[in-house]
Amino acid sequence: MVPKVNPSILRWARETAGLSVEDAAEKLGIGDARGIAGSDRLVMLENGETEPSRPQLIKMSTQYRRPLLTFYLAEPPATAARGEDFRTLPDEYARRDAALVDTLLREVRARQEMVRSLLESEEEAQPLDFVASYDYRRGAEGLAVAISERLGFSLRSFRSGNGRGTSRGFAYLRDQAEAAGIFALLIGNLGSHHSALNVKLFRGFALSDKVAPFVVINDQDSDQAWSFTLLHELAHIWLGQTGVSGGRPTSAIETFCNDVAGRILLPAAEIAGEVALRGASQEFVMARIAQISDLRQVSHSMIAYKLFREGIIDHARWSSVTAVFRQQWLNNKAAQRERARENESSGPSYYLVRRHRLGNRLLSLSKRMLADGALSPSKAAAILGVKANNVYSLTDGVA
Repeated sequence: MVPKVNPSILRWARETAGLSVEDAAEKLGIGDARGIAGSDRLVMLENGETEPSRPQLIKMSTQYRRPLLTFYLAEPPATAARGEDFRTLPDEYARRDAALVDTLLREVRARQEMVRSLLESEEEAQPLDFVASYDYRRGAEGLAVAISERLGFSLRSFRSGNGRGTSRGFAYLRDQAEAAGIFALLIGNLGSHHSALNVKLFRGFALSDKVAPFVVINDQDSDQAWSFTLLHELAHIWLGQTGVSGGRPTSAIETFCNDVAGRILLPAAEIAGEVALRGASQEFVMARIAQISDLRQVSHSMIAYKLFREGIIDHARWSSVTAVFRQQWLNNKAAQRERARENESSGPSYYLVRRHRLGNRLLSLSKRMLADGALSPSKAAAILGVKANNVYSLTDGVA
């Protein structure tokens, strides 16, 4: 006898996927019928007034990102562990926003587990000695040195870079991190712009693991901020911490990780001479920060934070210039989106964008394991977060 679906699971699965009843009904193809709105028909399913068909359950499994068997459980499973939550969220972020982050964490954890299992089955699992190797009580300077030495990080190379545009420094830093054994991904939504994750909600997270450590960076942030976030999350990896980081630091550990990243990208000696900024007008401070940003290949917000931490500008000035720079960036991003819509045919290809987000380490591993027969196209698709029919085109040409 086929077990009945638990209606409360249907509601829980939708809510933890971050979908409203209206959005879910549209995605599931539950339209209006017999004078009843599609959203109301979905509510009837969730209240147990009607039984979902198997095709509906399969659609829910896909849209809610849950295994089909989940809907036959007696009770909703426990919330997936985020590790440590290093964020202090603004009041305006609702349950839906938290659900989106939980869904992303669950997906990336599953991909990490598949990668680790693949490496272990192919006898390529090499424990990384730097994971959980550092005690924060030894200080931020010591960890900055440890990370720089292990990555073979050169500030000169970072600033000249091997990428293009403002993200060229990030391209170099990511290459160094991947060479050390870290998987660094850029993910800012759950597959569409409707599920974009605000950087105040989530800036990055680290999944600490001795064999397959993952770092995810919110690509909704400025590309110049990616390097700082990557180093911040690497500090968590060195501390052996799994967790989510948000916008401004409010805890001692987040301040510590920010200080580590700041010491690597902008040594204190380089801004020690900026004494003219003390008590200067906001316009003067912003102009100087912009100059430093162009020269040092780091974000405006990171420089402002560093100036604050070094006591060159006060908290009020830091807050005000950061807010203005943030609004300027949002305005520029909106203008870029508008230009992209007007010139859709001239934009980068799907595969180019996807490769950039996934990083070479994950792509090259998938390509090699596919060629060796250790990985099926469907499993490669799950690891890469794409459809199976895109796998070979995506990995083609990857070194």
